[in-house]
Amino acid sequence: MPFKIIVTVKQVPDTQQITGEAMKPDGTVNRAALPAIVNPEDLNALEEAIKIKIKYGGHITVISMGPQKATEALKECYYRGADDVILISDSAFAGADTLATSFTLKCAIDKIGEYDLILCGRQAIDGDTAQVGPQLAEKLKINQLTFISQIIDITEGPENRMIVKRSTENGYEILKSALPVLLTITNNANKPRSSSVKRLLSFKNMVFRKENTPFEETGLDPKYLSASEHFKVWDIESLGVDKSLCGLQGSPTRVKKIKDVVLTAAGTKQISGSEEDISNLIRELREEHIIG
Repeated sequence: MPFKIIVTVKQVPDTQQITGEAMKPDGTVNRAALPAIVNPEDLNALEEAIKIKIKYGGHITVISMGPQKATEALKECYYRGADDVILISDSAFAGADTLATSFTLKCAIDKIGEYDLILCGRQAIDGDTAQVGPQLAEKLKINQLTFISQIIDITEGPENRMIVKRSTENGYEILKSALPVLLTITNNANKPRSSSVKRLLSFKNMVFRKENTPFEETGLDPKYLSASEHFKVWDIESLGVDKSLCGLQGSPTRVKKIKDVVLTAAGTKQISGSEEDISNLIRELREEHIIG
């Protein structure tokens, strides 16, 4: 049977291009000052969704919370194979921690309606918390399987179930879950495909259409009328949520202090390749608790 799949993605600063303007005085990320990319493991999640769609049939909706600039990330997801892309954007959502972010995403998923699978990247490279996926599953009151490196099988029938491989510190686990279920996908699950050139050329000029905005106000060529339904923007009014639970206002996490850390080279020590020197080095590393 075709599966209804939701993939959450985030546009993140390219952490390999960090500058001194990376943070604002209030402790939030200055995203406008940094080049942006799609969070890498979110692309792994999207790739798993596409593979499921190809094998079993399905519909993929990609959602992202962020500023208008995040439409670039969503377009990339559409070029790769998503069916619908939705930007959740409002100034009221700005400055959200993981709790407020997962709440807003939960409200967007409630608005979407029915789903069988929710796929998220394991974690975002700008926060490294790995909290949003599990918090989202908790708010939706559905099963969650984290750190998934392989979707082994989905059994179709009256009681759909899926079997996955979960990475652990000491190896892996084989787990089974009924649907619906939320999975967080690791970067060794697959190699994300490139964008479809055909899709990119066909939709490169598409703009996102805010809910209840007449098509005439988008400035698009009428030939894009049907396609425009696949590029949506939902604000706080569209979701009908309590503003006090969103963004900075709904975030209990606060950055207390920001400190620039400059790494400098310490003293160096050269050893020979003798067995005695290597044994002494290992002993010193153990005494310093650098290795176990």
